[in-house]
Amino acid sequence: MTNSTFQLSSLNLDLLTQKVNTSKIDYCEVRLRDQVIFTHERNAQSKDNLHKINSITKSVLSLLIGIAIERGELPSIQTSIAQYFPEALEESKEDVTIENLLTMTPGWDWPEMGDWGGLPKPMINSPDWVKYILSRPMKYSPGKRMFYDSGSSHLLSAIVQKISGMTTADYAEKYLFKPLGIEQYRWHSDAKGISIGGFGLELKAPDLMKIGQLMLHKGRWNNEQLVPEHWVTKSTTAHHHTYDHIGSYGYHWWIMASDDKPISPAIYFAMGYGGQYIFVIPEHELIVTFASTLYKHTFLPYRLFKQFVGIEMN
Repeated sequence: MTNSTFQLSSLNLDLLTQKVNTSKIDYCEVRLRDQVIFTHERNAQSKDNLHKINSITKSVLSLLIGIAIERGELPSIQTSIAQYFPEALEESKEDVTIENLLTMTPGWDWPEMGDWGGLPKPMINSPDWVKYILSRPMKYSPGKRMFYDSGSSHLLSAIVQKISGMTTADYAEKYLFKPLGIEQYRWHSDAKGISIGGFGLELKAPDLMKIGQLMLHKGRWNNEQLVPEHWVTKSTTAHHHTYDHIGSYGYHWWIMASDDKPISPAIYFAMGYGGQYIFVIPEHELIVTFASTLYKHTFLPYRLFKQFVGIEMN
């Protein structure tokens, strides 16, 4: 990717139409300045079926953390996780904060994008996910290095449940989904009843656009501030850069980058394994969403989006 700018005149709807029709993308929607200018449904069920959105779950969870802080249920992102897991936390992890979980910089050894092949199977196969996560050996000081970490996301979900007295799914329904008009969803849990923070959520494909609109409008929906504006800004600001082929990382949201510098105009996005995406370009008031089951071609919609908006490819 080059560090280039692009203009609205470069939007290539003909290319997008051709590609989504031939690439087995289940659903795609483009909204420009609050007007839908393109939709694609692969079949009659694509719009109304629940889609597993995988790691977009993380980005939704980030919004819930922002809501919890605004409501006073979480004191600060600088709070140590020791406050929530005192019985299971060894001394070496007492300096890990909620912010470290949000930026995936807790410092423990978590080779999800390495030896584990992109899936946290050792966690999934363990009887107690939280205990497994907290048992991982420390490798770096907290805040130093970002490594993709669905375990951090699951701890955030466990914290939401501890502070609210309800499941993360119920918390989301009350403070986010119901206000957004998201009426049908499924949020799977681990064996201990904790809503899976890293990849457990299923939504209808058009509801991805509602989340994109909420983000574009800095947390406002129908004149109600559902998520604090400052939280949306912080979440979509690059804090760490690790993966050149994806981008930089904020608070469970990705920021498109050239090398380690965000491109201009800014683009942030949520991404799920198998080709689930919410792309937002605030300067152009453009949102593009994809729902797919392309598990062998996760980045196909990512590349298509870049072609669509006119970003040069490597």
